[in-house]
Amino acid sequence: MIKIKLNVLGISYSQTQTGAYALVLTEEHGERRIPIIIGGFEAQAIAIQLEGLKPPRPLTHDLFLNFAMSFGIALTEVNIYRLEEGVFYSQLICNNGGKDISIDARTSDAIALALRFKCPIYTTEEILSKSGIVIDIVSDDKDYFKTSEKTKPEKTQATPISDEFKNTETDVLEHLLEEAVRNEEYERASRIRDEINRRKKNK
Repeated sequence: MIKIKLNVLGISYSQTQTGAYALVLTEEHGERRIPIIIGGFEAQAIAIQLEGLKPPRPLTHDLFLNFAMSFGIALTEVNIYRLEEGVFYSQLICNNGGKDISIDARTSDAIALALRFKCPIYTTEEILSKSGIVIDIVSDDKDYFKTSEKTKPEKTQATPISDEFKNTETDVLEHLLEEAVRNEEYERASRIRDEINRRKKNK
């Protein structure tokens, strides 16, 4: 079985399910994307790692990382191996120094752990063919998603950048970011980080 490497492209609000998020994976050498609907807790666990935020206390996936490393267990790769009725199934391939062990996991948890262990994420051509979509850029600069089966494009909207912090000094934002992380207000911390990054890009 040929494995295709995936990278995490990002997370956005789900346009189809209220209170849910879309985790988007992209094939490393190609244009296809895999959107996976995940819950708020799982989205937070992934977003914290993507944003480089350091919670004051370890979250569940951080605890798993610390526990595994303490006992010499490494997560070597994540495999998204099956897609059934819209549900993605994943395996954690772990190594204890002597042999590889395969453990079933929810895909959202598997991705959150892969980011922390810095291990590769793989899937199969069959799953990419079934679920892969290609982004078409149209004239009004909005993204449209098109399935690989050439079905009707589904319009999606990017999450707008909040104006909440646009008039706040950058040094104050840095302080607010530290405070938000310390208080475990990760959604607020993410908005502050977005504003700081936007200013860095505009310099």
